[in-house]
Order: sequence, then structure tokens, then C-alpha cells
Amino acid sequence: MIEKDKKNILYNKRFPRSNNYSADWVINKSMGPNALWLTEWLCEEMNLKPNMKVLDLGSGRAISSIFIAKEFGVKVWSYDLWMNPNENWEMVKERELEDSIFPIQGDARQLPFAEGFFDAIICVDSYIYFGTDDLYLDYIQKYLAPKGEIGIVVPGLAKEFDDDVPEHLNDFWGQDCWTWHTVDWWQHLWTRTGLVDIIKADLLEDGCQHYLQWKQARKSAGKDPWPKDIAVLKEDQGEFICFIRQIAEIRSKNA
Repeated sequence: MIEKDKKNILYNKRFPRSNNYSADWVINKSMGPNALWLTEWLCEEMNLKPNMKVLDLGSGRAISSIFIAKEFGVKVWSYDLWMNPNENWEMVKERELEDSIFPIQGDARQLPFAEGFFDAIICVDSYIYFGTDDLYLDYIQKYLAPKGEIGIVVPGLAKEFDDDVPEHLNDFWGQDCWTWHTVDWWQHLWTRTGLVDIIKADLLEDGCQHYLQWKQARKSAGKDPWPKDIAVLKEDQGEFICFIRQIAEIRSKNA
């Protein structure tokens, strides 16, 4: 059972850093699953150090950028296709992080940065929209310095199923869900390129239950556009629905 706190509907002992942030703020600024929980889980296994240059790819409303800037002291380029950078900049200023976070609007396939510029790249709940392309890793890794890390968290499958979607997932499954894959699928996609060494590839323990807590919190706040998902998550119990973390180090160009 996931521990909860009535004073904070997002309290979760699995994510102690995230508990320090306002539940209202997280609910209002997240565009999908709880961005702080997923970012905290990802960064537990990444080697982030103060003043590193980090690309937060597909950063949405920049709450993941704010989190890593505050928690790890890094410099963050908060990059998103849909969000107006002026709105994100106002939020950055509210947090007094003007020297640490730089919001930019743009396409993940048309990055405006110098090759080798970043020490690390993170991507939380966005990589499925462009990173399933067989050629994308080759493109994105060029922007990392030697031995730089790339880390992603994506919604995925604990196990594959045949072409027919399991009946209990029918009300949940959209066309974008066909980008959901298993951890083995993601490992294979990256390792076969010879471009990276996998540091970590795993599933979030009790990921479906954490997702359910998030959906219930959003519903109670009147902020859930898809309330039917709650019944689906309760029935699935992690049989299929999960979150996947994958982190890799870029190989030396001479390796």
C-alpha cells in the first residue's frame, strides 16, 4: 500500500524530494503523469553535478527543469515544442532561478545547439513521441559531451501483447499508446547502435499504483480530463501498464 498524507494528496514516501513541492503546483503544471516523481526516479541513477549543462527535452511547463535545477544545482535548457517560453520564463523567475534555467521553444528533431554542448540530456514522458525512430539516438547523442549521459522515462509495457489490445485497456488505449514498449525493447533499440553503454534499464516498482495515486489526486482536484483511466489502472494492477527508465553513457567516438 502506498503511504499517503491527508495534508498532501501527492505525498509518497518513494519520492522524498518531490514531497517538498506544492501538490497544487505539481497538479496544475504537469501535462501527463507526475513529472516530479518520474524526474526524481530518473535522476537517482544519473550523475548530475552542480553547474553541469543539462538539456531537459520535451520539458512541458518546465517543472522537471525547476526540480533538477533546485535539487542538483545544474544549468538547464528547458526545451519544448508546445509551450510558450514566455510562460515558462515567468515561472522560472517566480522560483528565482533565472541564472539556472533557460526556456526555449522548438522541435526535438531540430535542436539549435552546438554538438557536444551538454553534459547530460533528460527526457521525461516525451521520448516516445520521437525517440522510437531508429535513427533518433544517433541524432541526439551528437549534442552530448564525451561520456555524457542520456536518461529517459517513458510509459511502457511490463509485457508485450498480441495485436489485439487487452479488453480492460480498450477505454485507455489511444493511437499514441502504440509507442509503448517493454524495457527489453528499449534496451535493444539503443544497444544495437553501438553508440552507448546502458547504465540502467528497469521498471518503476509499483509504477501502476503510483500512476493510480496521481490520477486519483488529479480527480480530487478537478483536474483529470480522463477519469475513466482510474478504473483501468485499478484493473490492470501493473500487468501491462508501467514506467520504464533507461540511462546510457555515450561511447567515446574513438571506441
